[in-house]
Amino acid sequence: MNAIYLASGSPRRREILENLGFTVRRLPADIDETPKEGEAAVEYVRRMACEKNQAVVAQWFAVLTADTTVADGAVILGKPESEADAVNMLERLSGRTHQVLTAVCVYWRGVCHDVVQTSEVRFKTLTAEEIAAYVASGEPMDKAGAYGIQGLGGVFVEHLQGSFTGVMGLPVYETAQLLKSLGLEAPPFA
Repeated sequence: MNAIYLASGSPRRREILENLGFTVRRLPADIDETPKEGEAAVEYVRRMACEKNQAVVAQWFAVLTADTTVADGAVILGKPESEADAVNMLERLSGRTHQVLTAVCVYWRGVCHDVVQTSEVRFKTLTAEEIAAYVASGEPMDKAGAYGIQGLGGVFVEHLQGSFTGVMGLPVYETAQLLKSLGLEAPPFA
């Protein structure tokens, strides 16, 4: 299968694409990921994926980027800035349903094409001890919303409506369909 350029440092996104049969070549895409004042989660995540794409597009001809964020209503929960921030995020999500949005952007033949996948995730009610132990594990510190569904944080997920891989950081179905719609290689069963 063809190689694909991934402008993301996420090992989860790389693994998902490799599992689909792609040879993944990583590109750095360092951008400011601060939400704009009043920016809705869907606009934010789409802007992040596109800005990552544009940061590397001058160097490459076909680039895939993605960005994932957690939203509690209109509040965007990015990566925690501190352990206290992670605790606050997990307390906020405890016993509630939130949204996880992942935007995928592919620059192809001079045009950016994107898709946004949204999942609904409900957490069980968390105890202070569970939150403290999870934060102490270090896992929440580099993840939007302060948890990773594919790791220890998965034990908090009571219900998921949407895409497990989307919550991980790259929705497989939507990514394959986007690539296929552009005439790029995708798994033969996509």
